[in-house]
Amino acid sequence: MLHTPLWKRLLILAICAWGILAALPNLFYSNVEAHNDASKAAEAAGFATEEQTAAMAEWPSFLPSALVNLGLDLRGGAHLLAEVQVSDVYAQRMDSLWPEVRDALRDVRDQVGSVRRNPSAPGTLRVTISKPDGMAVAVEKVKALATPVVSLTGVGQNDLTVTVDGDEIVVQLSEPEKVATDTRTMQQSLEIIRRRVDEVGTREPTIQREGTDRILIQVPGIGSAEELIKIIGTTAKLTFNPVVGRTTNAGADAGPRNKLLPSMNEQGVYYIIEETPVVSGEELTDAQPSFDQNGRPAVSFRFNAGGARAFGDYTAAHIGEPFAIVLDDEVISAPVIQSHIAGGSGIITGNFTLEESTQLAVLLRAGALPAKMNFLEQRTIGPELGQDSIDAGRIAAVIGIVAVGLFMLAVYGLFGLFANIALMINMALIFGVLSAIGGTLTLPGIAGIVLTIGMAVDANVLVYERIREELRVQKGPARAIEIGYERAMSAIIDANLTTLITAAVLFIMGSGPVRGFAVVLGIGIITSVFTALWVTRAIVEVWFNWRKPKEIVV
Repeated sequence: MLHTPLWKRLLILAICAWGILAALPNLFYSNVEAHNDASKAAEAAGFATEEQTAAMAEWPSFLPSALVNLGLDLRGGAHLLAEVQVSDVYAQRMDSLWPEVRDALRDVRDQVGSVRRNPSAPGTLRVTISKPDGMAVAVEKVKALATPVVSLTGVGQNDLTVTVDGDEIVVQLSEPEKVATDTRTMQQSLEIIRRRVDEVGTREPTIQREGTDRILIQVPGIGSAEELIKIIGTTAKLTFNPVVGRTTNAGADAGPRNKLLPSMNEQGVYYIIEETPVVSGEELTDAQPSFDQNGRPAVSFRFNAGGARAFGDYTAAHIGEPFAIVLDDEVISAPVIQSHIAGGSGIITGNFTLEESTQLAVLLRAGALPAKMNFLEQRTIGPELGQDSIDAGRIAAVIGIVAVGLFMLAVYGLFGLFANIALMINMALIFGVLSAIGGTLTLPGIAGIVLTIGMAVDANVLVYERIREELRVQKGPARAIEIGYERAMSAIIDANLTTLITAAVLFIMGSGPVRGFAVVLGIGIITSVFTALWVTRAIVEVWFNWRKPKEIVV
């Protein structure tokens, strides 16, 4: 008789049962999707409408409800390739720097005379003084405005270069600062786009940086590329509001003309803030990562004239009190006012890392895109085309399963049937794992599934052929089965390990559809080895111990 420890049999059974249950929601995709969307909306609102209640009833709550997300080529949607005009940010920085240069030189007016800004190329600030003899003093004053570059690659260097061209002082961003600015601009653009796209409730959008100044945006389930462009252009709502209180009660009464908003970075914490903001994001002109007087990472910000006046008056009257920085109805920070903040600029300090200060600066600026975006490529993939891809992929998978199944039955008979049962469990495990990890299935992913079908039974072929060899040398049925599985294991693992390495390389080096194919292939390899070596053995063992045959035909 064949014997496997009870714990191992129970473990195999539990994994197979989990895979089938986890894959089950995908057979009722539309019902489960409606249930999930309604549940999410009801949870966010704190109550459920009649329509949401009906939608939630479409799928039992005690069953798994995670689905395999369908990619752009299967669901339909919009595809954009955008180019960010990062040079626009250089011009904005120089424009915002001019008042500081003017004020700095005003302090030494007796030495430099009058100060005038001259026309210059975007990203360059040219300044003329009326007393050329004071040029050295003027240059030193302007250089004093430079700050350290806030990036890991620009340590020890300043953000400005100040030179003299004839009778002009020329100010530009340094090369390390341009690199850091480009990185921050792309991060900010990605953050804004992601926040805008996520608001429309689409599933698994692809938003990633391509090269130095381009962003790839793929959003399944959206009507058209034009609609997506409008969504991306929407401005985030940024406000600076007085803080009334802080609580962990999500249902706390905020009081009249107040709002209860969650904290973005503090789990379970809510802030009660005044409904009327002190200043809004429209009055914020800039926010940059910087360092405080102790050399610790911080975030500096700057308002326009109107915002500076309102913010200065408020901070003067509320020293020692917190104020909330609110982005899209979430409190991203609530610093305490340490002193009167005049001049329209200030600094937010805290226990920030360099990355956290950069991220906070990105969020502060997330009210508008930092630079113009040119859309180089736009495509709309209709849901009908996506459904055609699903149907074609389904037909290919069914044909593959039927052809492989018939081959296994014809060559190995009853043992071929066992392999076919394991193949179906393998398919369930693949979809179960994809559902559990929130994976996205694309057309190349379906190709990976079809490839896995052939690879799955290949391991069974190795096992069965090894059993046949043992039967030829007069081994008993039980012993032949044991040796067949034991000695085929190394060949199966070796063959699949090399393929798994290939899948890992494709995932690391590839992008988009290539990575989707690699993910499905990698999962399929692991589940194929499991079903071939352990699931089919468990099935063969149950049959053998039940029937106790004197001889077997493989």
